[in-house]
Amino acid sequence: MGQEKQLEIPAAAAKDAASFELLRLWVANQSQQISLRPGVWQDPTAWGVMLADLARNIVQVHAENDEDLDAGAFLGSLLEGFDNEIEDVLNEFEGDESEHEAG
Repeated sequence: MGQEKQLEIPAAAAKDAASFELLRLWVANQSQQISLRPGVWQDPTAWGVMLADLARNIVQVHAENDEDLDAGAFLGSLLEGFDNEIEDVLNEFEGDESEHEAG
């Protein structure tokens, strides 16, 4: 993969010797492909905090690049997309649990 397709390392991460990469996300073959460092947080709530912080950063970056952006409406649409997609995820894992209970 060429450098032009990679994002820059944030300055704070470059300066902090204890920093580490948590996840990478690509769009490939018209779907999301990820590489994730497991075991960073044992408490699932911490992952939820990370997702909320990520949502904040997504809105901030878009607002910085579009002065006419309604950040509240953007966040509302982001959450709507999340809510719609998380239903599929919940159904997927609830299906796994019922299969395990039946077996």
